[in-house]
Amino acid sequence: MRFYEFEAKQILAKHGIPVPRSGTAQTAADAERIAAELGGPVFLKAQVLAPGAIEESGVRAADSPAAAKKEAAALLKIQDGGRKPKGILIEQQTAAAAEFSLAVTYDGIRKLPVIAASTMPGRIEDIGDTHPDRVVRRHFSALLPFSDYLAKELVASLGLKGSDLNRLTAIVARLARLFLQYDLTQLDVSSLVRTDDGKFVAQHCYADMEVEGRARQQSILAELKISPDDTRAVREPTAFEIEAKKIDDEDPRGVAGPVVEFDGNIGLVIGAGGGSLTLTDAVRKHGGRPANYAALGGNPSVKKAERLTKLLLSKPGVDKLAVMSNVVSNTRADLVARGVIKGVIDSGGVPAERIAIFRVPGAWEADAAKILDKYGVEYCDRTVSISEAARRAVEKIGR
Repeated sequence: MRFYEFEAKQILAKHGIPVPRSGTAQTAADAERIAAELGGPVFLKAQVLAPGAIEESGVRAADSPAAAKKEAAALLKIQDGGRKPKGILIEQQTAAAAEFSLAVTYDGIRKLPVIAASTMPGRIEDIGDTHPDRVVRRHFSALLPFSDYLAKELVASLGLKGSDLNRLTAIVARLARLFLQYDLTQLDVSSLVRTDDGKFVAQHCYADMEVEGRARQQSILAELKISPDDTRAVREPTAFEIEAKKIDDEDPRGVAGPVVEFDGNIGLVIGAGGGSLTLTDAVRKHGGRPANYAALGGNPSVKKAERLTKLLLSKPGVDKLAVMSNVVSNTRADLVARGVIKGVIDSGGVPAERIAIFRVPGAWEADAAKILDKYGVEYCDRTVSISEAARRAVEKIGR
């Protein structure tokens, strides 16, 4: 769950990390007024979530209230996944004697949180690609209290000494602690400015929270005035996706979702953790065009699988389905088979023609095989990789 930058800055300020003086404008006139109140040059940032909108908006600079008004008017026209921007963040530009960057995230290989720092501004992952020698890292425990010594060791490895070392150590330690406290998955300060008088200011930053952490973080979400209905999706859901969520919500047995709509011709029914992205990528690798991804698992009812199948086949341009699961699944394969076949028949189709391939390792596989044999559906077990199964599906459907 992505925070808008003005919200991320509120979290930083709450924990004693200096941020620029700022205001959030809803109109170009607001931007002009706020810029005048701040005085001097300002940065303007559209508060958006969609990756394309973030790239389009960037960080605009203005050296006068009139210039701020002009830039704000342009930024307010950006489309944020079908929404308008959540205002424009107007921030005082901080004169920099030096700039650094800090980031806290999870290392998927080490299975530990990691904090990284650089003597260059920008996103740490980009700096790591272009100047790996300018990035230092330290892993830390997600269970044990964070040690200030670790923060000091990290900062010292950047070559800082004296008051710079002490001040930046305090900021690093606070970032690491709030990262854990708020169930964050990413906390990136892409511009940490050191002023002429030795103070540090977080000029640019963003933060993401683990979706599953929302239930534990009601206090901070309420403080930021983020409602439970605010999903922070990168775009507004389509009618197709809304109907899929309705299918999932109306039947508590198993899970049918999330369902995401794409502009393709192969309907995907996917099971088990990681299967959605794995299968979607495999279909694309072999030249196919996914129409969606739709996770299905946790022993859904036959009715739930049937309704999901009918929805996928109702999408214009979708002629066939590929039904697949990840390497291992505890979901009953026979229930999935019954539901998908019933959905195809109820949609007026012939299972052998509309189901390109069926690969669902899981419980009751033998019973699923009997059902699929009865209807002449091609199927395979876990000895056939997802990539190979995807290739067969694409070959049948065509590009």
